[in-house]
Amino acid sequence: MRRQSLTAALALTLTGGLAHADEGMWMPSQLPQLAPQLKAAGFAGDPAQLADVTKAPLSAVVSLGGCTASFVSPEGLAVTNHHCAMGAIQLNSTPENNLIENGFIAANRGEEVSAGPGARMFVTVAFDDITAQILAGAKGKTGRAYFDAVDAAKKAAVAACEQDAGHRCSVADMYYGSAFYRIKQLELKDIRLVYAPPVSIGNYGDEIDNFMWPRHVGDFTFYRAYVGQDGKPAAYSKDNVPYAPPAHLTVSTAPVKAGDFAMLAGYPGRTFRHRTASEFAGQIDWLLPNRVAMYEGLIQTIERGSAGNKAKEVLYASTVAGYKNTLKRAQGELEGLRRSDAVHVRSADEKAMLAWLVKQPHAAQLQADIAAMQAQLDMEDATRARDFILPFLRPGLLGAAVQLQRLALERGKPDAQRESGYQQRDEAMIEGGLKQLQRRFDPEVEKDILRYALKRYFALPRDMRVPEFETVFGGTPLQAESRLRALYAGTQLGVEAKRLDAMQQNAAELSASNDTLLKAAATLLPALLRLEAQDKQRAGELLRLRPAYMQTLIAYRKSQGRAVYPDANSTLRVSYGKVSALTPRDGVDYRPLTTVAGIVEKNTGVVPFNAPKPLLDAIVKGDFGSTADAALGTQTVDFMTNLDTTGGNSGSPVLDAQGKLIGLNFDSNWEAVSASWMYDPRYKRAIHVDMRYLRWLLAKVYPAPQLLKEMNLPAE
Repeated sequence: MRRQSLTAALALTLTGGLAHADEGMWMPSQLPQLAPQLKAAGFAGDPAQLADVTKAPLSAVVSLGGCTASFVSPEGLAVTNHHCAMGAIQLNSTPENNLIENGFIAANRGEEVSAGPGARMFVTVAFDDITAQILAGAKGKTGRAYFDAVDAAKKAAVAACEQDAGHRCSVADMYYGSAFYRIKQLELKDIRLVYAPPVSIGNYGDEIDNFMWPRHVGDFTFYRAYVGQDGKPAAYSKDNVPYAPPAHLTVSTAPVKAGDFAMLAGYPGRTFRHRTASEFAGQIDWLLPNRVAMYEGLIQTIERGSAGNKAKEVLYASTVAGYKNTLKRAQGELEGLRRSDAVHVRSADEKAMLAWLVKQPHAAQLQADIAAMQAQLDMEDATRARDFILPFLRPGLLGAAVQLQRLALERGKPDAQRESGYQQRDEAMIEGGLKQLQRRFDPEVEKDILRYALKRYFALPRDMRVPEFETVFGGTPLQAESRLRALYAGTQLGVEAKRLDAMQQNAAELSASNDTLLKAAATLLPALLRLEAQDKQRAGELLRLRPAYMQTLIAYRKSQGRAVYPDANSTLRVSYGKVSALTPRDGVDYRPLTTVAGIVEKNTGVVPFNAPKPLLDAIVKGDFGSTADAALGTQTVDFMTNLDTTGGNSGSPVLDAQGKLIGLNFDSNWEAVSASWMYDPRYKRAIHVDMRYLRWLLAKVYPAPQLLKEMNLPAE
């Protein structure tokens, strides 16, 4: 089977049965072919309508660039997770008015505050297959030339798409170099914080409960998107008006129970289920253990450096929260993959696939490409220790200095030839990041972070060291100590105005700067470019060769009567399943819904189980009104489904059979963290905030009657 027949093969895989009844992060365009399965699962709508990203319900679902949100009113009101909005909450917090601890309620539109200059909402308005256009120029090329041809075609497609002002476009690689889709999104730039519960509700249980069940957390926050008075995307201005979305979700007031149909739409980040057996082994045997060790050290370093200093704790609150989530995810992924014996299972499956391939006609070229692909992967393994640590040597302010030097270099090229991330279209986001850095950086803490990262760097074998990094940091921890003091004593980049001024300078001006961090960045940049060129050479070969592996895998799965969906890549996907219980091990049975009784049971009055007094008082009072669960006789909090999710699905709306909003996805159970690599139906569960709990909090605990009214919900 050659590349030209792959599109037909992808379509044919959907005519067979599914690998598991509820597995799959499906592209909207695939859903009409899944109509029988959706109907059998209980979906009451028209599956064909789910294929159109410009119509309800999918047009109400938006990306936050790492999380998902959904519109819930015709006036731009959107709901997402509290942890997705943590950066905005932290950005607007001070030691005197700590919104993280106290929560935030805007009584009216005038009190809504900016989520920050870098905050964005992306509304998908088109999703088109442009595979032929992207691969046309790559034919006959290899390595870096192949990479550059695909990269140039992607940039050209994006540039043409973004001629329509106010839109952000991208090209997504589906099936690892086999198919490419152009995604066009309206880029909303004025995002404001509307409502956030205190962290003692929004993150009740913190890392102790993270990835665990049962959960009792109100992980939600409301944003509002604004546009200029002409209705077009615009930067923050007091004169802007609420955005009118193409659709908004209706919040359900119906009960939720075990066995109910559930569907989720969102922007899952990355999955790796179609990777090779050797990549599975590398993930389990090397990368995850190193990731765990790295993030344990980073968290301890920051916590030591900010301990007892409230201002520093606020500055790094969002960073630490993200690091803790990454750490626990890595720990759970490692444990889960070992529990599922993933290396053996994937290796046996791949071995059977390759044995099947031998018996197929025209197998020789596919076999040759797969062998060449494996050689490239082996080359990556040889430098993985170096490649893992180097990004951690460019934190915060030093990272900004490197970014400024790279931007100045790229500005000397025609825009189409600039590196992705440094084109004219990216400069507003870069500026926003430079501004926000002021509220997320402390020089002493950053030096502590670098000391920790350099300790790991100096443990590398000598032949893996990079000369330019040793020019900047020295070759030993003792040398590094004096270099770090000098680097941060001689810079003015800690001042926002200086960073923004540097952003306007050209390469010659920056190279002549006496600022110590800018000089260090100028020294590091040639090494980073050299390593990037090596990465692109390998990436080009993998982009050229991986389709052979995918073609074989797809055809092999079809022979088994199994479907293949693309690995997640931050594009809009839909999963479906049911509200589900879980039996993770012998003698342990988890019900799929939790109630406020669990909040009281867990409460110790000490972080992270320090439920706020208004919440405890309301629970004791027992006035749950229309949000109470009649069968349970009390107020629900969270519920669990077997929906197929991963990182990036945070904030994704969970819909019932009628397409109404019943929950917000925020987590997976511990046993399912490894699902980004391997889906195991015995354990895979997703955890959601019950919208009934959200409604009760808005009605009875931290009242926001104006929001309930806006969503056409009862205020009791």
